[in-house]
Amino acid sequence: MTTTNDWRVFFPSNSKLFLWTLVLGLMLFATNALPAHTTPVDKVIDRSGTEVLLPLHRNRILVTCYGGASHEIAILGGAQRIVGHPSMHRFPLLLAMYPQLTDMPDAGSFDNVNIEFAMSLKPDLVVASIVSARTNKRIQKLGMPVVTVGTGWTNVELLLKEFAMMGEVLGAQDRAGELVAFWRARLDLIQKRTAHLARDRRKTVYYCSAGSPLKTEGSIGWGESFISAAGGKNVSTAMRQSGIVTAEQLMLWNPDVIVTGIKKIGSSGDRMNDLRKLTALKAVQNDALHYCPIGAFWWDRPSPEAILGILWLSQILYPDLFADLDLKRETKEFYRTFYQYNLTDAEYASFAE
Repeated sequence: MTTTNDWRVFFPSNSKLFLWTLVLGLMLFATNALPAHTTPVDKVIDRSGTEVLLPLHRNRILVTCYGGASHEIAILGGAQRIVGHPSMHRFPLLLAMYPQLTDMPDAGSFDNVNIEFAMSLKPDLVVASIVSARTNKRIQKLGMPVVTVGTGWTNVELLLKEFAMMGEVLGAQDRAGELVAFWRARLDLIQKRTAHLARDRRKTVYYCSAGSPLKTEGSIGWGESFISAAGGKNVSTAMRQSGIVTAEQLMLWNPDVIVTGIKKIGSSGDRMNDLRKLTALKAVQNDALHYCPIGAFWWDRPSPEAILGILWLSQILYPDLFADLDLKRETKEFYRTFYQYNLTDAEYASFAE
């Protein structure tokens, strides 16, 4: 009996065609097995400025923070990779769009993380907040890659960089690029329409960020970016840090518009009630106290859909300049393009309830 290493023994006479067809098929299979438009990367610079070495496989992602991190992952096509995150019960629309995110394991958030339980979920990497450095270091010491995100401690430019960075983590660079382009186009529109307004002619805004109606944000908070991107002027810029102000200070600022994103504080009722008592305020006299809509996330806080909140505020501040802006159409386009969800009129109307 003779043996041979000649591959022609094992294939029919048209073996060259067969072999090339087989190779091409395997190449196509390998390509399709990867996320769409993937260009593999082995490291990223996260929100903290740290170079993070990424594992080859990133199919199991644990989120240990709020602040829109799960929303970023979901909108970039990675919802099915999340193996645990803090409860999203406050965002029922997110759970309606991604039911797999309901009742997921919760290992805790920020610096209150059960690390033993977190590791039992066998994540490939952890997405965590920039503000929880102590806990992040404990996780890293276990050999687990940690990618930090801003969770509110950001501005527009840093947020757009974060979208691009998360696109690299998820192998979804094209989708992240589309998201950034959507933002850029709307920001450019607002800038062009408000460019002629001198600073002293821009509407002044007081932003109630969280907790007390007298708590606001200075120049390094998201409120600053939220207001300025919409063409307004933040009355509390000089504070720099967020904090509580006095009613007397608010009276001195005398803003044209007051904005908040959360109507109630626990069981204490409407958070604007105390502000309405300051009847000398222009915003009170002109009934210019507004609650920012809440979609799959708070529109007044940084997340992929925060651009819709910026558009909303620009129309509140300058209705004549943005009379042709159809916010419902913009919102439906955003949801259809990025959440891949057909938002109903009733769902849109519920954002402002």
